[in-house]
Amino acid sequence: MPTIARLPDLLISQIAAGEVVERPASVLKELLENSLDAGSTAIQVHLEEGGVKLIRITDDGCGIARDELALALTRHATSKIASLDDLERVASFGFRGEALASVAAVARLAITSRERGAAHAWKLRGENGAAPEPAALMAGTVVEMRDLYYNTPARRKFLKSESTEFAHCADAVRRLALTRPDVAISLTHNGRSLFQLAPADRARRIGEVVGDDFVAASRTVDAAAGPISLHGFAIDPTRAGEAKDGQNVFVNGRFVRDKIIGHALREAYRDVLHGARQPAVCLFLEIDPGLVDVNVHPAKTEVRFRDSRAVHQFVYHAIQRTLATPIQAPAPEKMPDLTVDRQIAPISSPPPRPPAAAFSAAPRQASLGVEEPAVASYLAFARAAHAGSAAEAPQFRPEIAVDRDGPPLGYALAQLHGIYILAQNARGLIVVDMHAAHERILYEKLKNAFDSRQVATQNLLIPAVFSADPLDVAAVEEHAEALAELGFQIAPLGPGQLGVRAVPALLQSGDPVALARSLIADLREHGISQLATARRNELLATMACHGAVRARRQLALPEMNALLRQMEETERAGQCNHGRPTWSELSLNELDKLFLRGQ
Repeated sequence: MPTIARLPDLLISQIAAGEVVERPASVLKELLENSLDAGSTAIQVHLEEGGVKLIRITDDGCGIARDELALALTRHATSKIASLDDLERVASFGFRGEALASVAAVARLAITSRERGAAHAWKLRGENGAAPEPAALMAGTVVEMRDLYYNTPARRKFLKSESTEFAHCADAVRRLALTRPDVAISLTHNGRSLFQLAPADRARRIGEVVGDDFVAASRTVDAAAGPISLHGFAIDPTRAGEAKDGQNVFVNGRFVRDKIIGHALREAYRDVLHGARQPAVCLFLEIDPGLVDVNVHPAKTEVRFRDSRAVHQFVYHAIQRTLATPIQAPAPEKMPDLTVDRQIAPISSPPPRPPAAAFSAAPRQASLGVEEPAVASYLAFARAAHAGSAAEAPQFRPEIAVDRDGPPLGYALAQLHGIYILAQNARGLIVVDMHAAHERILYEKLKNAFDSRQVATQNLLIPAVFSADPLDVAAVEEHAEALAELGFQIAPLGPGQLGVRAVPALLQSGDPVALARSLIADLREHGISQLATARRNELLATMACHGAVRARRQLALPEMNALLRQMEETERAGQCNHGRPTWSELSLNELDKLFLRGQ
């Protein structure tokens, strides 16, 4: 075998560069982090050919002393840490002391820096043995990297097209811009200015980088518990898209891709996202540096938490509470002029309901089973809408009916095709999918009832009998007690028959046979243990879907208003159990645009 020999320092740095310098964006990230660690308030980034030909970073930080320039290019030389205790509580971006040495090993590197208080700047080229030279620079540091992988052509072949490499570089700049909104950052590529970000507050910087549409479609996250806090924005479930790269998560200012946080986000959005939609977030997790290990990988995008379960639960509950916020009254906007030109013909009598035969083919339900806490408010609203002197009787002025201090979802006006509730609030028209809305209300009530073990049962006057195969009968007999805890009383009535004697009171308006069949099917497929733990919410969602008011069910105005009031009091009422939106709003300004009013 060949004899064991120490590797040359240059080869060692080139090997290390394989982990640290994956592509131009990797170099850019390391250099930007050094600028931020130096206390810079303004950073300029210049790129050429996607960063392969040139990366130049200019900052106004503290600078590097002449005698330390050569040391800065040495492996494992850093000003960030000096002991194990520093490493375990590191708060800076950089700390490994590998980046500049690795870059200098695979590219042409030059550093020009002027320490604060120095007479002039000094410039050092990355070649071995080079000495610092006097240079002109007002303040801070300029780092230039040219011709990446010029001396390792095999690595250069793995680089992608110029546009692809530039896209990765731009992402690196944007992520650092998100974490430090107090720092001005500009980006230029091939002489063309891409963006210039002035110092701003966090919300404005997120809007500039991620997009104002994201901020407008998101909910504000603000939670804290002991040594950990979470701030930022999480997308409203009804506005989420299918892009899988919309998660910007920062831990102590460092962009990370963490499985623990990712799983917490998926769990928090589990029953409010529809189909393949993904949770888009821009979140900043602040935690005691001693409780997180950032020394996991040279790229520093992975972290390990000392108590990963606590972090998971904190993030999960913070996002879940944010999404569970009941429906709030919308921010006031300038209302259009509601004068004579908005008058409509008087309503002499309510429009006739469709004949019962029109809906004879649809299943009918008993009463919606919800109380009406706002009937008096609604009646007052209706009286106000039709009040007026005899002289005003031929005209109906909608502005009289608008209760500007009323509830967020307003008051019901009518039902459309037995599917949608039309309501009026201070801003305009509210359209509610009554089945989806009632489904969410029942789902949340069922969860609360099972959590408190207070599931009320409604006995049926006449058992609902249905045919069942022997395995269904066996499953019911074996798990009779578990079914009773769920609020069901199901018993064999013959060799191939089962009878439903009682159902949960919350679901009394649903079809008892459909509820029982669905429950028994889940029981046979997953077993009672999974239904009581892992699949509990899925089971309750199915039960709520079967128990919710069905399409074509005709509701009276008090029932519609009762549904609206319960939506306003229910967590996550903006989405049904499958993630579909339950309501939408059209402002008067939007309605005016539909009819070209004022144009």
